[in-house]
Amino acid sequence: MIYDTETNIALIEVSTGKVDHVIELGNFIIHVSRTRKPILIEILEASTFIGQFNKNDKEILNKIKKAIPANLFSNTN
Repeated sequence: MIYDTETNIALIEVSTGKVDHVIELGNFIIHVSRTRKPILIEILEASTFIGQFNKNDKEILNKIKKAIPANLFSNTN
């Protein structure tokens, strides 16, 4: 995870691959492949969001997964 204090944006790379398009969901911008596999997640206003969690990346990712509708990536492998 990378956090840019100047823009207050966190970037979380969740897999590798070529980004085809983005899905905007509130303060989340999810970069996905052609098959809707999540590649990168941007969190806008990240200090507010991440400040609620410990610095444990797995815990943060689990909270993000809960915040994103389960059917959003229904076509993922």
